[in-house]
Amino acid sequence: MIQKSQRLAPVLFALLLGGCTAIKVVTHSTNSDPVAAPAGLYHLDPDHRSLIFDVDHLKFSHFVMRFDHLTAELSFNPLEPEQSRITAVIEAASVDSNVAALDPMITGEAMLDAAQFPEIRFVSRSLHRIDKTSGEMTGDLTLHGQTRPVTLAVTFNGGARNPLTGEDVLGFSASGTLDRSAFGLSAWYPAVGNEVRIRIEAEFAKPHAS
Repeated sequence: MIQKSQRLAPVLFALLLGGCTAIKVVTHSTNSDPVAAPAGLYHLDPDHRSLIFDVDHLKFSHFVMRFDHLTAELSFNPLEPEQSRITAVIEAASVDSNVAALDPMITGEAMLDAAQFPEIRFVSRSLHRIDKTSGEMTGDLTLHGQTRPVTLAVTFNGGARNPLTGEDVLGFSASGTLDRSAFGLSAWYPAVGNEVRIRIEAEFAKPHAS
C-alpha cells in the first residue's frame, strides 16, 4: 500500500516548483456574502463564461446550443445589491449548435436573421433578493428587433481576488425561460418548441485597487 506521504510528495514538489502562485491557488477561497465584495464596474471574463440554451425537439429531447461571442458590464453595489445593474450584448451570428449545416439556418432570415438584427441585448432593470446569495433579476431583452421583459433566477457564487491575475472577481449563475414566439421567432413550430430554456455561468473581473 502506498503511504500517504508518498501520495502527497508529487503534489508538494509541484507546489515548490510553482512557488507562491501555486500556493495561492491551492489555498484560494471565495466569500459568498456579496456585501464583502468591492464595488465598481466589472467586465465579463471572456475565458470564463458560457451561455447555453435549449429547445424541445419533436418531444424527443431538448436540443442544446450556445452563443460563442458575448460581452457584459456589471455595475456592482455591494451595500445595496438591488441597485446593481448589468448590460449584456450577444452576437446573434455566434450561435453554435454543434451541427454545421444547422447554424446558418438558425442565424438566417427564417429565425434570428442575424444580418438584420446582429445584436441580442439584455439590460437589467431590477433585482429582487430572495436571500443572501440568490435573487430574481428582471430586465429588457431585445431579440429579433423586439424588446420584452425577461426574468432570470440569479445565484451569487462568491467573490475574491483571483490568485492568478490579481483582479477582483465575482461569480454568478443564472437561468430562466422565454417564449420565442413573443419575439416573432415562430418558425419550425411545433417541431421546435416555443419555450427556450437558458443557463448562464459568468465571472466578472476588474483590476484590484491598490
